[in-house]
Amino acid sequence: MIEATTDAALHRSPRPRRVFVLGATGTIGQSTVRALLRRGHDVVCFVRPRPGIGGALTADRSTDLLGGASLRFGEVSDRASLARDGFRGERFDALVSCLASRTGAPADAWAIDHKAHVDALAAAQEAGVTQMVLLSAICVQKPLLAFQRAKLAFEQALMASGLTYSIVRPTAFFKSLSGQVNRVRQGKPFLLFGDGTLTSCKPIADDDLGHYIAECLDDPHRHNRVLPIGGPGDAITPRQQGERLFELLGRKPRFRQVPVALLDTIAWSLGVMGRFAPRLGEKAELARIGRYYATESMLVLDPVTGRYDAAATPSFGSETLFDFYARLIKGEAMVDRGDHTVF
Repeated sequence: MIEATTDAALHRSPRPRRVFVLGATGTIGQSTVRALLRRGHDVVCFVRPRPGIGGALTADRSTDLLGGASLRFGEVSDRASLARDGFRGERFDALVSCLASRTGAPADAWAIDHKAHVDALAAAQEAGVTQMVLLSAICVQKPLLAFQRAKLAFEQALMASGLTYSIVRPTAFFKSLSGQVNRVRQGKPFLLFGDGTLTSCKPIADDDLGHYIAECLDDPHRHNRVLPIGGPGDAITPRQQGERLFELLGRKPRFRQVPVALLDTIAWSLGVMGRFAPRLGEKAELARIGRYYATESMLVLDPVTGRYDAAATPSFGSETLFDFYARLIKGEAMVDRGDHTVF
């Protein structure tokens, strides 16, 4: 168990730096910016003019969300804009990226998870950056999907860049596991793929992950390493998530099992139709993504046995998914899943 530091005085970096941040308006990005600011860094965030789901965030709203950081607006997918509107010919010490494609569809994945990062890395090196912390994903261990291959390709480019790097691969996010809270509240059954025990994960809270990412700048044990990380406690299955959710709501558990083969049929059908309609081809990839998460655990994969290993998956932080469920039910927390919505 990797313990999070709780003493506010110890949050301060021993060497505050100028940090350029990508993906700052996402939920993990916001938490990371807050953690960087608490550690005393000078933070500059490069964001789109209208970020958020469907471009919902205005410049003023983005400024409010990222209070204490400097905001610069431009297009991360445009290398000229990165240099002109982002770095502006100034010097920076570190690049931190929480940027990710919204849907994971192939074109989006290669444009954002790979090319935008390659361009940002080049611009950062021109600005004097010597260190990068990258938010990746643990699922790249078994790359069967376009977004996983795109992320992995950039990881390899970063490792070969000569920069000091930390590649953070979290297990699962609370927002990704909260999609059924409302449906259960409405009296509907909790949906399970198979019997609900096919997979397990050690989800990590946004603020705990943001803290972990920010600490990477100063912790030499996290330099030039790939860092799988999960939240506190034992790994949990979807069935355990549902059982605890019903318990918190004071209701008798009700489950509906969905056969994994149904996802295979949907993906195959959309793939065939996608040969004639590109938009359906993208939906086929989304179905394959759903199938992946329904059948693969978000834990460290043992390359020898080919099995997922909860004991080998590091833990960090203090808040559990069930703590978050309790706050969500009480109205003390909110979650906007946006493009990640499945149920």
